[in-house]
Amino acid sequence: MSGSGLSSLQAARSALAALAAAGVRDVVLAPGSRSAPLAYALAEAELQDRMRVHVRIDERVAGFTALGLARGGRRPAAVVTTSGTAVGELLPAVMEAHHSGIPLVVLSADRPAELHGTGANQTTVQPGIFAHYPVAAADVEAGSDPAGPISALLDRLGNGIPVGPVHVNLQFRDPLTPGETDPLFLETGAFAEDLPAPSAPVPAEDRVPAADPPIPGTHRTVVVAGDGAGETAALFALRAGLPLLAEPSSNARFGPNAVGAYRLLLQDLGPLIERVVVFGRPTLSRPVAALLARTDVEKALYLPRPVNWFEPGRRPETIISDIPALFDFAGTGAPDWLEQWRTASEAALNTLNNLLEQQQQLTGLQVADLVWDAADANLVLGSSNVIRDMDLVASPGWHPLDVYANRGLAGIDGTISTATGIALANGIPTRLLLGDLTFLHDAGALLLGNGEQAPDLQIIVLNDGGGGIFTVLEHGALGEDPRYTALVERFFGTPHRADLAALCRGYGVRHRQVRSADELEAALAEPVSGLSVLEVGTARETLRSLHQQVQAAVTAALRG
Repeated sequence: MSGSGLSSLQAARSALAALAAAGVRDVVLAPGSRSAPLAYALAEAELQDRMRVHVRIDERVAGFTALGLARGGRRPAAVVTTSGTAVGELLPAVMEAHHSGIPLVVLSADRPAELHGTGANQTTVQPGIFAHYPVAAADVEAGSDPAGPISALLDRLGNGIPVGPVHVNLQFRDPLTPGETDPLFLETGAFAEDLPAPSAPVPAEDRVPAADPPIPGTHRTVVVAGDGAGETAALFALRAGLPLLAEPSSNARFGPNAVGAYRLLLQDLGPLIERVVVFGRPTLSRPVAALLARTDVEKALYLPRPVNWFEPGRRPETIISDIPALFDFAGTGAPDWLEQWRTASEAALNTLNNLLEQQQQLTGLQVADLVWDAADANLVLGSSNVIRDMDLVASPGWHPLDVYANRGLAGIDGTISTATGIALANGIPTRLLLGDLTFLHDAGALLLGNGEQAPDLQIIVLNDGGGGIFTVLEHGALGEDPRYTALVERFFGTPHRADLAALCRGYGVRHRQVRSADELEAALAEPVSGLSVLEVGTARETLRSLHQQVQAAVTAALRG
């Protein structure tokens, strides 16, 4: 045996103490045998009110639930798995955490070194299993005290707060259960080695200086706020007098400078732009991506601290890390520049609203508008069409408490799990708007074990019977050709006949079918309590023509 000779339970307690010292309050546990020492230690920690434990049967669900807890709680959260394939199930959540800079801590239990390479059951090479995605990793031998490696790993990252995922692989030897000489303390006040209190949450992002900065020059500059930009982007745009093009999950889509339906305006106003200031990570819009790719536009990216979502030297923007320098770059808006955008935005929104009122059946754009207006809870947005619909219709005049989306890799997997973690993080009622395929992909997250805390989470499913996002992309255009209609429908439309009501009944989750805007508005007016599903049926076959009508009508209004 190597190391200090700690028992597996003692090592597990020490690992949790080190994580608690780094601010970990929530831990999601997927069941397993090799991870049993961590399970016992977590039971003690939860009884002593040092940690909250959430048990999930599916490791992929567990990973995304922990990611949601970290995102919603704004501090590290951990996920615990046993050895073998269970660890591999966490890869999607680890990838999302890497590209989003979310402090997700993976604790993977492992066999001791003497069993590696012997063909022992459930034994594989776990160190490095997540490739380059973790920002730091440690492999702790059985019998060794993991506190030192864990603390060193987190301290090296600055204030114990990882900017991205961390992987700690913990080898455990038998016995994996408490014994006579190493009993389990499951009575209040009986835990001899108290875990330290959690540290403060992730520090708040930099604020715009109170003093008026010198702003030389006037330029046709716009501020683009991508995912995670935060209120700094809105305050910067306000102080500089610049139009703000803010994605829904930027949490900057508010204030007098925020431009509604900006995506529809870039066709006409985009060619006039001279400079762009970027906050966060823009990922939603092809027109914005085209703007950022233009070589005739000067671009700056505000980056007060390192991020993982791009490699140094691979972005076209000038990297600026302090606000005064950003003001120097942006300058102030050219005469009437902001007013041009405001006037165009008002015309676009009026045109859009008039067009939607003429629709005979409920559309995704109307659903998004109603969900955004029900601004009494946190909001989580699934990938694909719903977040793009929200980007068109979400009013800058009001907004939900906080808006979240998995935009690191923008996958549809793990969305319900992520929203569950966000809802549990601070106990704030939360709504999740997502499509039917996204819902079906993570339906396992509806399964909560007996006694597990249910989130206050209302899931609104926009059900168009398939993959609507592809209808509005180039695949939809190809599908209008009779030679390719069947192919596009099968391989991209991915039609299905899943009965969401029956599925929810199977999981014991409340389900309600919503058939009109009035019904949806009434349902959204009710308090969010417990776990429930609202299913809203829409038509996929008219989606492409609707979006074409929207762009054409707005363009005509701007040029009229």
